[in-house]
Amino acid sequence: MLRLITVAAIALSAGQGLAQTATPYPFTAGYPTPEASAKARDDADFQRAMVAYRFWYPTVSMEGIFQGNRNAGIEDGKAWGIAATGPKQVGLTLNSDTPYGSATLDLSNGPMVIDLPPGAFIGLVDDHHQGWVQDMGLPGPDAGKGGKHLVLPPGYTGEVPEGYHVGRSTTMKNLLAIRALPQGGDLQKALDALRSVKIHPLGDDAKLLEAVDTSDKALDSSSLRWEDNFGFWEQLAAVIEAEPLNPNFLPMYGLLAELGIEKGQPFAPDARMHAILERAAKEGRDQMLVSAFDSDRADRTAWPDRKWEWVGLVPGSAQFETPYGVDLEARDRWFAQAIVTSPAMFRRDAGAGSLYWLGSRDAAGAWLDGGKTYKLTVPMPVPDKLFWSVTLYDAQTRSQVQTDQDKAALRSMFELKDLGDQTSVDLFFGPEQPEGAESRWIKTTPGRGWFAYFRIYGPETPAFDGSWKPGDFEEVKP
Repeated sequence: MLRLITVAAIALSAGQGLAQTATPYPFTAGYPTPEASAKARDDADFQRAMVAYRFWYPTVSMEGIFQGNRNAGIEDGKAWGIAATGPKQVGLTLNSDTPYGSATLDLSNGPMVIDLPPGAFIGLVDDHHQGWVQDMGLPGPDAGKGGKHLVLPPGYTGEVPEGYHVGRSTTMKNLLAIRALPQGGDLQKALDALRSVKIHPLGDDAKLLEAVDTSDKALDSSSLRWEDNFGFWEQLAAVIEAEPLNPNFLPMYGLLAELGIEKGQPFAPDARMHAILERAAKEGRDQMLVSAFDSDRADRTAWPDRKWEWVGLVPGSAQFETPYGVDLEARDRWFAQAIVTSPAMFRRDAGAGSLYWLGSRDAAGAWLDGGKTYKLTVPMPVPDKLFWSVTLYDAQTRSQVQTDQDKAALRSMFELKDLGDQTSVDLFFGPEQPEGAESRWIKTTPGRGWFAYFRIYGPETPAFDGSWKPGDFEEVKP
């Protein structure tokens, strides 16, 4: 026994010695050398910046949405944009399935009302940090029957009138996002339905936000221009200054203060901190993209015999909450690819408003390559109450692929509406159109990777229990 204790003590002592020798921070007589202190400070600040980047990414991403509207001449709280979107509207996994409406709700002067008529709408309000505030339309409490929705500002103590579906926000700026489903493939009717939505301050229903159609405008509603450079921190500092503190984020505000971003104080980093923040934006973005496209989580796989993956990894939670805390990998994965959150978006049952599967690899496990041609076989009928689609995205921009075809989606209400009683349909993706597949082909660009979202709106039970599933992307050899 004594010998065993002696051997263990020697091994422990040897281990401690090795640890001290291997440390990048040399100490003398128990105190750090000047070189050790300088490196430790740099490393600690970089580690803080990496954590801060990933946590606050949704905030800066939301600011990108707001800025996209501003660049199109749509002022916060005065107008809102509607669009039948396509590839020229850049935004993280935006799609062409339905016309969109988006408004920056400014609660600085009090609550805002969204008066939604009856109809096939899917809508939500998220705060400046992409925190969920409320749903509306088919997945909301009005269930598509129409209703008045009220968004209250942080700390609101005024009277709340009866007859409203109420959401309480933590921020002054909020995103209202509404989609009108183009029933029967009638895009114009869906755009007109969006125009019928009334948005105004509480108590002043004559002061309506004007609807501005941006369908023909090239629009960038993303944070791509900031996400990998110092601009990320400049945008974040501006949001922190403009918005009230969220008591749930206090540790993260403390982290930002260590980096020089503090409410009420100027953001003026020195050259050392500037370089650290610049590096953190690049590496933080890249780490999030690994979570998005190359996660090693076993629960990402939709079916064991397919390469398709779930985009949302925490079913039914708008904030990626589990009984044990926030699932940070799931949070990073979602916001690196997509925008906005709602409990209805992540449900995995027949009551879900929609579902999303990610396809980034072919049947052999290789990344999808814009220089190759692929076939995707979809069994029919697809288990949808409303419609389904496959949309292609550029891997670098996470926005719809842009080619001279000016098309990025194949949709059951448009290109694929006349399939009849087929038992399956073959869809094609590649740089050249396969013979006879004009309405079932999306053009891709050699040298650029791409991924796909398979979306089902109004999914039914077979979409979740494995009794229905799409094929994998199969490379078509020349």
